[in-house]
Amino acid sequence: MKERILTTTHLSSYEDFLRTEERAPATVEKYIRDTRSFLVWLDGRPVTKERTVQWKERLLAQGLSPATVNAKLSALNGLFQLLGWDGYRVKFLKVQRKIFRDSSRELTRAEYSSLVQTALRQGKEWLALVMETICAAGIRVSEVHFITVEAAAAGQARVSLKGKIREIILPGKLCRKLLKYARKKKTDSGEIFLAKDGNRISRHKIWREMKTLCEKAGVKTSKVFPHNLRHLFATLFYQATRDIVRLADVLGHSSVNTTRLYIMTTGAEHIRQLDRLKLVC
Repeated sequence: MKERILTTTHLSSYEDFLRTEERAPATVEKYIRDTRSFLVWLDGRPVTKERTVQWKERLLAQGLSPATVNAKLSALNGLFQLLGWDGYRVKFLKVQRKIFRDSSRELTRAEYSSLVQTALRQGKEWLALVMETICAAGIRVSEVHFITVEAAAAGQARVSLKGKIREIILPGKLCRKLLKYARKKKTDSGEIFLAKDGNRISRHKIWREMKTLCEKAGVKTSKVFPHNLRHLFATLFYQATRDIVRLADVLGHSSVNTTRLYIMTTGAEHIRQLDRLKLVC
């Protein structure tokens, strides 16, 4: 097999390809970060099937979860496919489907409320409202910029992401709070959540600011990240409706198998359900 030397030029071509495919900016960033780490690890050595397997083993030795390792392998395999280097692609780890959610990462309604109230006490009204918007509408943090004055006035927002367009219904109380905040900031139209310099608030800033609330709010840092607000919405929505198909539509999932991961119960909750069956005499 011809000797292959991976270069930064290859990564630049991969990045251009991913953008052409209209991958989400966060996905592009992650794929390039993962493939760059492989390039650094190679340190100028040629790409071989043995080395890709060694890199896979190195990731496992670092204590990364199987899901994280597979995500990195997916990025690398995508690069090889683009370059026509299919012979170097590596197999994914086989992961048994999870039955229970990790309770150490499950955010409760009470903890969510504590985070919002802590943000308000610290004078971070924008952060409190961002969290309420993500949680009450079930949107991704990358979709926050679709929340505009016009959307709040209409009671719904049109979200365009990952090649899909969907309508998001915004609760009436949330709309009133959004419009009040916009008036306070003298924002007559367009995006509601903007930084002081007028630029869009990044997902990284939202993530960092949420982490600063943990200690005062009495919530473990392992539970506090934007996507967990979306998980909380999904859990409560399903408890109220028991309609997983409708929930999948609301969340913008193409498959209910993805939605199922959002409404997984913890092991403790499963034990309570078993106890309620009263099958032990």
